[in-house]
Amino acid sequence: MHPKLSNDRAIRIIDAAREEFAAHGYDGARMERIARRARTNKQLLFYYYHSKRGLFHTVLAQAAKELEAHVAQTVVGEGPPLERLRKALEAHFEYLANNPTYAALLAQAGRSEARPLSPALARLVVLVAEGQGRGHVRDDVDPHIAAAQALVLMLAYLALEPLVATSAAALGGDEPGLATRWKDAAVRLVVEGLAAR
Repeated sequence: MHPKLSNDRAIRIIDAAREEFAAHGYDGARMERIARRARTNKQLLFYYYHSKRGLFHTVLAQAAKELEAHVAQTVVGEGPPLERLRKALEAHFEYLANNPTYAALLAQAGRSEARPLSPALARLVVLVAEGQGRGHVRDDVDPHIAAAQALVLMLAYLALEPLVATSAAALGGDEPGLATRWKDAAVRLVVEGLAAR
């Protein structure tokens, strides 16, 4: 967050921008609507963030920071690497499922130079590599690819939940527990797939 904006106005701007970008995407978002929702003027947005892209990057960075803080709080540094990997994946999924605005924002991050998932990926890469070093994870696994695939498996469901639920009737698309079933199965698939035999 811009140092001059560490106040209520800054929080209103970031909250308004988060809602606008999540609802309309980067291309559809309008600075006028953000300013109106934040109860400020458009000129102030440009003064602090210089452009719509600058504001978008700030919103992505804030979302990533909050996600990383949640995961860091959840994943205790003790225990086997695969157990910590399981906890990290569950924490990512649960946080994003409970904060759908963030999931929508992160799905758009590819449109920018921002790398909001870098901390999450780095954490997962370290856990996979540590597991390899201890003999808990298969040696033929590329930690970077495994980390990216695991994170995509979590995020893809959240981004495509309506499509998944309606396309695969056997999943029970109208069942409220589908997200939990998906999370549990996806985490098990990753952890068991990585485990050394």
